[in-house]
Amino acid sequence: MPDGGALTGIAHAIQLAIAPVFLLTGIASLLGVMANRLARVIDRGRVLEQSWIAYDERKRRDARRELDVLEQRRRLASASISFCTAAALLVCIVIAVLFVDAMIAINLRWLAGSLFVLAMLGVIGGLSSFLREIYLATQMISLDPDRFDEQRPSPR
Repeated sequence: MPDGGALTGIAHAIQLAIAPVFLLTGIASLLGVMANRLARVIDRGRVLEQSWIAYDERKRRDARRELDVLEQRRRLASASISFCTAAALLVCIVIAVLFVDAMIAINLRWLAGSLFVLAMLGVIGGLSSFLREIYLATQMISLDPDRFDEQRPSPR
């Protein structure tokens, strides 16, 4: 059975690990959102691919432009996911380092701090890529009501 000092050290490590665990939960939520956006980009690309044969020249030109933007969005969403996944892994390592520090009584706080900074850089990279992907998505869409008038069938 561990002595009182060891239990105090482990309790302290658990206290230190709580904040990174909440950060891990937040990153996991971001990853879910990013994965859903990536899935929507892929689904839209598949729709365009399946409809390609039925398109006339003008629609194919428009679809080609949209496919180019979808490819940029796919790359950015993938980068976002990669950055945030790396950040989540680093946070897990931070938690493990904090426990090793407490259990072995070796000063690894500098390592935990360095890994935490790297994790934050990963989150910053992920959010930056995600922000750019959202910007491209909003620039691609046009909600011009006049465009819908062009699509109405002419009255007979």
